[in-house]
Amino acid sequence: MTTHKTTEGALAATCIGVSTKMYLGYNASLRWLEQIRRVVAERPGIYPGGPVRVIVIPSYPVLESAGKILAGSPVLLGAQNCSWGEGALTGEVSAAMLAELGVSVVEIGHAERRSLFGESDAVVALKTKKALAAGLEPLLCVGESVRMTPRAAAGHCLAQVLSAIGPTGQQESLGRLLLGYEPVWAIGAPAPAPAEYVNEVGDRLRRLLAERTEEVPAIIYGGSAGPGLLPELQLLDGLFLGRFAHDTKNFGLVLDEALDRRSHGQAPR
Repeated sequence: MTTHKTTEGALAATCIGVSTKMYLGYNASLRWLEQIRRVVAERPGIYPGGPVRVIVIPSYPVLESAGKILAGSPVLLGAQNCSWGEGALTGEVSAAMLAELGVSVVEIGHAERRSLFGESDAVVALKTKKALAAGLEPLLCVGESVRMTPRAAAGHCLAQVLSAIGPTGQQESLGRLLLGYEPVWAIGAPAPAPAEYVNEVGDRLRRLLAERTEEVPAIIYGGSAGPGLLPELQLLDGLFLGRFAHDTKNFGLVLDEALDRRSHGQAPR
């Protein structure tokens, strides 16, 4: 996992994640994964434990093949969801099984899961607990439904984070999360949320979290994100990409921006 140190000096890794959602079929997903591996291999500045962290999140049926394609590469494999329980839950996939498949990261609480599948804060909390128990890193998605002031948006996101990890006694779990800040009103939009707004929300959220833990989770932005955005988000730890990264050329451009950011010693403060 990647946490943002609240002390001066330490640089958090820049994290670039991408989800295929349900856009790609099985064979198209395999071709895309092979291309992703090549794109990453062409950039020797990306390596395990290095300054740029790459997470790829394909559809469930592709996970086993994806693990084989990405084996030996620095790319971390993620899943788009996990179950809140075990056993007789037809159609669900447990966090424990994902861990067996070699998954490292699991996306939880995406706005589409909340709105289209009725996932409440209580369900998100159960899934977060299961993911942590299985040794997975929850990529917890948070964000406001409508545009607010940055102060209000940060408070809304903080409430979502604290709800997901449970009572105060469980706040040691904060440092084990990766936060995807995705304002719902920007998901699927023609353009991302304004960089000035995203920077302020991210910075305010980080400061609120720092009041509760020394290991503040990394915060990455998602919501119509693509090439050209990362250099504008100086106060965020990376990007969570969607449809724009299904073209691996765009993915490569974003990786170059991440590498350039690190070469100049830039990281959120």
